Amino acid sequence: MSDTADFFPNPSISRFPPVSRLGPLILLAVFLSVIPATGILSPDWSSGLLVASLSLLAVAAGIVIQVQLANRSARQATAVMAAFAEQDQFPCLIANSHGDILVANSQAVSRFHADTGLNLAQCLRSVFGNPAAILLRLQSQAASKGRAREDILTCDDTIPVSVFMLAEGVFCWRFQLDEQASWEDLTMPVLSKGRNGLVLGLNDAAERLLGFRPGSVEEIFPDSAPAIGEICQVQTRDGAVPVVVSQFSRSGFGQNLSLSPLSETANTQGGTAFADLPVAIMCLAPDGTILEANRLANKLLGDTRLGDANISQIMHGLGHPVLDWLKRTANEEDTQRSEFLRLSRDDKEVFVQVTLNRIVEDGKVCLIAVLNDATELKTLEAQFVQGQKMQAVGQLAGGVAHDFNNLLTAISGHCDLLLLRHDQNDPDYGDLVQINQNANRAAALVSQLLAFSRKQTLRPEVLDLRDTISDLIHLLNRLVGEKVQLTLSHDPVLKSVRADKRQLEQVLMNLVVNARDAMPDGGEIRIETEVLTLTQPFRRDRATVQPGEYVTVKVIDRGIGIPTDKLQKVFEPFYTTKRTGEGTGLGLSTAYGIVKQTGGFIFVDSAPGRGTVFTVLLPVSAVASEPGPMAQEQPDTRGAGQGEGVVLLVEDEAPVRAFATRALRLKGYTVLEAESAEDALRLLEDPGLNVDVFVTDVVMPGMDGPTWVRQAMETRPDTRVVFVSGYTEGAFGDSGPEIANSTFLPKPFSLNQLTEAVFQQLS
Repeated sequence: MSDTADFFPNPSISRFPPVSRLGPLILLAVFLSVIPATGILSPDWSSGLLVASLSLLAVAAGIVIQVQLANRSARQATAVMAAFAEQDQFPCLIANSHGDILVANSQAVSRFHADTGLNLAQCLRSVFGNPAAILLRLQSQAASKGRAREDILTCDDTIPVSVFMLAEGVFCWRFQLDEQASWEDLTMPVLSKGRNGLVLGLNDAAERLLGFRPGSVEEIFPDSAPAIGEICQVQTRDGAVPVVVSQFSRSGFGQNLSLSPLSETANTQGGTAFADLPVAIMCLAPDGTILEANRLANKLLGDTRLGDANISQIMHGLGHPVLDWLKRTANEEDTQRSEFLRLSRDDKEVFVQVTLNRIVEDGKVCLIAVLNDATELKTLEAQFVQGQKMQAVGQLAGGVAHDFNNLLTAISGHCDLLLLRHDQNDPDYGDLVQINQNANRAAALVSQLLAFSRKQTLRPEVLDLRDTISDLIHLLNRLVGEKVQLTLSHDPVLKSVRADKRQLEQVLMNLVVNARDAMPDGGEIRIETEVLTLTQPFRRDRATVQPGEYVTVKVIDRGIGIPTDKLQKVFEPFYTTKRTGEGTGLGLSTAYGIVKQTGGFIFVDSAPGRGTVFTVLLPVSAVASEPGPMAQEQPDTRGAGQGEGVVLLVEDEAPVRAFATRALRLKGYTVLEAESAEDALRLLEDPGLNVDVFVTDVVMPGMDGPTWVRQAMETRPDTRVVFVSGYTEGAFGDSGPEIANSTFLPKPFSLNQLTEAVFQQLS
């Protein structure tokens, strides 16, 4: 093992000489210890020599111990590397920079006759023409880059060689020689094709199929180059034979191709049986009758007994009838060779990609169908389409909400102006109140649209759901009525979540109301809460819940349930299973939007006649408790105080601008109007114009509100700002307006809310 230790540099080894070289040092120590006993020297000299001899003996003993420990460490390292190399299925060796083999696994010993102490280049002479040059080239690359790999072309095959630098001057070599051996003994015909079209090798089954040893691929495929996964005509000594070409393996210099014959004559000549082909294949008649199917095709179709079944009974086209496609392919009409079809399986949904090839056998036209499982591909496609659809609906909902908020602002605002001129004894007062109340109902619907599109303003705080539900339980009991019993079940160690309390209450009310409507004859609704800990990603309904702690809220009913085909649509806006006039179809979509905007997930489980379970997952808050947000000051509904000052009103919607101007002037403000940001900046070019407050819309044609306000505040930094928008604060982006002395007023707003916001900015 001394040689092995020299190949693994270790500071503890390099400082000490080998044990065999300590003999003179020990003899000198013994000699110095004997001299004092002769009495020749004086007592002082004798004691000094005795101390020196003992010191030398101690040093020698220490060196011996250190060397033994170092050698033991080297032996352990070698044993570990030998055990590691032995686990490799390919020949694996460890050698020093001179090529001396330190470790060789059993595969290397049997293939190369390599053993410890032999030279690696000498052992590889039977494999490579010039092994020393190959080893030197790869070893130099590994010494500079840490590793190297190259596909070495031999007379029979391409051999991938890998080398890793384990330590300074120590390298691990790996030779993937077993690849050809893995297919040489197969009954399936396999040939090795080089990049230049040369046939590098073929196994016995391929030679029996062809009847000769070809030199190039053109001799086998005279018509065209072989296409992977398709049926090609192979030229044999007895004529053309149809085969399915598959890629068995690939390396840098070429690829190994398997040739699966489809004719019975090839099978009798020793080729692979049709039933054992490595791809799912069916033989079809032009009318769709399944003539034959191999083992993999039967497994893909659900291990059904096909018999004389027709493909139209098993597969369904996604765009047009399957039989029409078969007929056009059999007649050699211009049509797609590959189609995606859905299988008629009861256990699960399976999609297959079917590629048709037309062949003529014994004068009859047949169709060979090559099947590939495309379920995962279609699932990803469905997820993408669903995501695009929900995104488009969300954008539409946000846009509709913006336009409706402008209309409702004008309607409710002018209604407020009329109410100021009519008292309760006026005959028109009741009609105006009805207009105002219905405008508020419309505003609530628009708020639900914003919730679905996740563009509403959230005010999150740390909540204990037990307290939140307890505060809401009295309202929920009134909602469900006398025939329905509401039951609560809380986890005793429930953790806090961070959410908007008002919006979370909206989610619970919507879910409870849906559960109540699902039980027209009454029953029990259970609300259960618990802590759920996920240690690995959880995938369901095209969503992935990341590991972590979540608080789950379940709303369980034993009602009529939801049909399976409608479960995936319940969260879509305006979709409802209720009769006309009984629901808007926005309850569950609102809950979905609020939960998603909070960072949680919502799932539904249901079965007709057995009830429904809605499960909400909310991430546990990292902060145990925090002071709740300060409540936003509510405007005094009795009317805002009179004010004075100059207000610059910038609003592109003429009805909204007209209402806001009249409302502010009624409260005593001087109002300057502008229908665009550019007009507002032109007004402000007058240095003698004094403006106290900017009231501006956020989203306008041309320059938006925050942009023109920033420009204006370069010369008027003390001006206060009130932003209004039919969207929400999300219209500013993720970072907010970032403008000092500004506040936000969402549309639709009332007369009092507008004047109060301006009054507060001037206070």
